[in-house]
Amino acid sequence: MTATPLLITPSCPIRTTLDMLGGKWSLLVLHQLAGGARRFGELRRLLPDISEKVLVQQLKQLATAELLVRTNHGEVPPRVEYHLTALGRQALPVLAATAEFGRVYAAHIQNGRAMP
Repeated sequence: MTATPLLITPSCPIRTTLDMLGGKWSLLVLHQLAGGARRFGELRRLLPDISEKVLVQQLKQLATAELLVRTNHGEVPPRVEYHLTALGRQALPVLAATAEFGRVYAAHIQNGRAMP
């Protein structure tokens, strides 16, 4: 694959993608939402290494970026769900490619860096 020359500016597509998805937790949150809507508590259990504060911040950031939607059902006790938007679903191939690279890289390291 030949890379297309790209002028690295504040508005270049790579920088834009990194701004949206480059956080430590962004792709992991999106991955958990790929299968459908989830409640905050579910996300907290599925991402045990993330603090509650950071999860709240990450969900707000992804909602502000219009990658997910927060739906408050107005019930008592409160029921709030998060789900991907159409734009958020557009990020799933990036997630899949990242996961595949991680698998290839882990195999490369495990096999003593034998792969070219």
